[in-house]
Parts: sequence; structure tokens; C-alpha cells
Amino acid sequence: MSSIIGDVQANHKKLINLLDTNIKEENIDILVLPEVWTVGWECSNFIDSAEDISNSKTIDLLRVLSKKYNMYIIGGSLITKENGNYYNTCPVISPNGDILTTYKKNHLFSYYGCGEGSYVKCGNSPVIINLLGYNIGLSICYDIRFPELYRAYRKAGADLLINMAAWPEGRKNHWLALTRARAVENQCFMLALTQSGKLADGTNNLGYSLIYDYNGDILNEITSGEGIISTELSTDKMYIFRNKCTVLNDIHKSYEVKIC
Repeated sequence: MSSIIGDVQANHKKLINLLDTNIKEENIDILVLPEVWTVGWECSNFIDSAEDISNSKTIDLLRVLSKKYNMYIIGGSLITKENGNYYNTCPVISPNGDILTTYKKNHLFSYYGCGEGSYVKCGNSPVIINLLGYNIGLSICYDIRFPELYRAYRKAGADLLINMAAWPEGRKNHWLALTRARAVENQCFMLALTQSGKLADGTNNLGYSLIYDYNGDILNEITSGEGIISTELSTDKMYIFRNKCTVLNDIHKSYEVKIC
């Protein structure tokens, strides 16, 4: 999705149109959206766009859409305000329109001229949500650079890892390497999706979204522009693979570095 910077209402309409155009039948179980799709990646707009999650037009829209298409929605992220603080928050909505959980971005990107940490606070709790029998570990954008988070998810029983991002075109190699690595090293399915379209400074979001299997093979991808990709997942072969290749059993309790 190519979000329009700073225009929440226009982005709501864009999402409605994308779904109406791409979903023909009620055959999607889980829909996942990108990071800050409501406002685009421009940190200076975060505070003005922030919503109270208990009284949020974005949440209201996601509730309507989840009911219309009878699907779970992992809602990318929106900027939320809570007790005077602001967060980059992912809501998970049931087909009945209920908020099942939220995940607050654990790591905030404040480099290359971006100052996310100056506007929002980081969350401190990784979240696994079980949907349709799949344990799903949630993460947002910059979180992908911290393998410790994903290893914690795998140890807690994750089947599918998701990273919802607004990733810049200039760091394409990082995106492809890190997302595949998280799948391979944890023997999990990995869904890595990022916004497309222009950023406020005239550069571009990468717009390269992928679904990997537990072996790092690509099941589906969209390399640019707007649209929806999908795949059917089954954990049967993944668990056979894990039982044959028990690499996590070889992790040492500690790694003390000898400096010579």
C-alpha cells in the first residue's frame, strides 16, 4: 500500500478500495497490513494523527472490514496515545470485530534523519497471538534487526513470524537478507511486508513484500506497487523438518567471548 502522507481519511478510503478490488470472495482467513498505513512514514505527522484506541476511527474501520470479509486483521500499525504517551501500535481484530491484542513496536528507528524515538515510546513486550491454530509472532519494521526477538518467539512456540514495515528503497539488500534470515534461523514461516510509494523527502518506500517458508524459500511476493499477495500455509512439513534438523538444541546456554 502506498499511503498518502499525513492524510488518515484518504488512506482509509485507499484501503477500502484495495480490498474491494482484490478480494472477490470471503476466502481470506488473515489479512495483514503494513506499518503506519494510516499516515505514512513521516514522523512529524505522528502526534497529530494519534488515536485513542478505545475511540479510534481506524479501529472502527478495521472492525467493519473484518466483519465484511469474515477474516482476522493484523492491522499493520497506527499511532496510538495512552496516558500521555504515544506508541507505534499493531491491533489484531477478530472476524467479530473484537480487539484480540495489541503489539507496540519494541525498537524505534532514529537514524538517517528519522527520529521515531523522539515522537513515540517503545513497547517492551513481544506478543504471540494464536489465530486458527497458528502461533504468530508480531513485529514492526526496525524490529527485524534484532534476532533476539525472533528467537524468543521461536522458543515460545511461534509457527509464523510477521514483520510489518515502511522500509526505504535504499536499504533493499538489508530487507531481503534480514527477513529471510529470520525465517531460516528459526525454522518458521515469515511474512515480511512493507509500504510502497513516495516518502515525504522524495525518496521511495521499497514496496517489496514476501512470504517465506521455514526453509527461506519464497512462497509469494510483490516486488513493487500496491496489491495483495496470499498463500496457504500448513505446518505439517515444517514440523517434520524441525524434527529432522534440531538446530535449536545445539544452542549453548552462554557464549563467553575470549578476547586475545
